[in-house]
Amino acid sequence: MKETIVEESAVKKISGHIYYFFSRFKYHIVIILGLLVVGVLDENSFRRRIECYYQIQDLNAEIEKYEKEYQHDTQRLRELKQNPNAIAKIARERYFMKADDEDIFVLSDDEQPTTNNNINETTE
Repeated sequence: MKETIVEESAVKKISGHIYYFFSRFKYHIVIILGLLVVGVLDENSFRRRIECYYQIQDLNAEIEKYEKEYQHDTQRLRELKQNPNAIAKIARERYFMKADDEDIFVLSDDEQPTTNNNINETTE
């Protein structure tokens, strides 16, 4: 019986401290929870807005890249329509085609992998 009274008074004491804490800092708690919801947790949070902003920046850069590519291809197409020799030029540049009386040499800057064929080396 004495133990239950002690336990009940301890529970009342703890709940009293919790009630006092919440009643004293209720505005602070509501403000902090509101900032968490608006800043981080919500679907329309500031964090999500920043992510969308950077995604928009990346997409705009991609749009600019494709617009430049489109302009370049449009210019090439116009050149093909106006100049019949342009077809031969493109065939030579892109597809390494040649006329009957010429040779083509393709120079590459790619480094060839070196293999070590030293016979004296032993692997352990």
